[in-house]
Amino acid sequence: MLYIYNKNTNPYFNLAAEEYILKEFQEECFMLWRNEPSIIIGKNQNTLAEINLDYVRQHKIPVVRRLSGGGAVFHDLGNLNFTFIVNEDVSSFSDFKRFTQPIIDVLRKLSINAEFSGRNDITIDGKKISGNAQYYYKNRILHHGTLLFSSSITDLSAALKVRPVKFEDKGVKSVSKRVTNISEHLKEPITIEQFIDLIMNHIREQTGGSEMYEFTQEDIKKIEKLVREKYSTWEWNFGTSPDYKFKNEKKFAGGTVEVNLNVEKGIIKNVKICGDFFGKYDVSEVENLLKGVKHSEEEIKKVLSNIDINDYLANITVDNLIEVMF
Repeated sequence: MLYIYNKNTNPYFNLAAEEYILKEFQEECFMLWRNEPSIIIGKNQNTLAEINLDYVRQHKIPVVRRLSGGGAVFHDLGNLNFTFIVNEDVSSFSDFKRFTQPIIDVLRKLSINAEFSGRNDITIDGKKISGNAQYYYKNRILHHGTLLFSSSITDLSAALKVRPVKFEDKGVKSVSKRVTNISEHLKEPITIEQFIDLIMNHIREQTGGSEMYEFTQEDIKKIEKLVREKYSTWEWNFGTSPDYKFKNEKKFAGGTVEVNLNVEKGIIKNVKICGDFFGKYDVSEVENLLKGVKHSEEEIKKVLSNIDINDYLANITVDNLIEVMF
């Protein structure tokens, strides 16, 4: 087994690194890693329906889709992630308890009464400190989980606090649960670096391994290629969302604007703009312009910059219209 303490904190790189090890290596692997503030979306989720877009924009938080299913999670440097990659057939898939038990054992050594709970969580006194997910590829299972050590719970809540429901879709919805930090339950304080050492040493003792692995320059080059071609792209992080219907309404100086969208693979297929606004020309011309455009602020702004929006929605700006579309 390879043992990796990946000190890179770029979320695009770290999600790409997991896929690279899974698909390009033959060895089994255990890896510990952390991300700078970011939102990690489950494979089957509608990205826009899971995030507080205003908060994400304001704080410039990266949003990255992972390979595995499950719900959206907020990462920061107070959250530790662990990854097991093992060579086994699909019959072992969904055995979450097996991979979380070593983590529970470490916590119990620290006199913390942690338990496996529900389908895929670790809890302390009924509060969640870890969510876990899995992905299967060619007789290899990737299991990864979060460990809230000293994470900002306020930021976590704000980043994932979605406004009133605007989406009608079949995406997997995240389930809100009470959470806590491991650091709050320690009898004696330790740093997250000391916690990392405890987990890594425990896993190595259990599996009889000693050799740590560091990514080579060739590894890094290939991982960064995967970042450029997949993990940092709109197509992966937003465009692969399940098809959805979106509805929103806002009042501006020029009147009330309601937008209804049908979005498939991230592309606007149908749009209806209505409200009590005035306009010199028929708003259907704006609707036609938006068909076939990515449901992305940047792309919509680019298309609308070619017209004078006031001709269609008097006293309403492009930014106003975009605000209603997200």
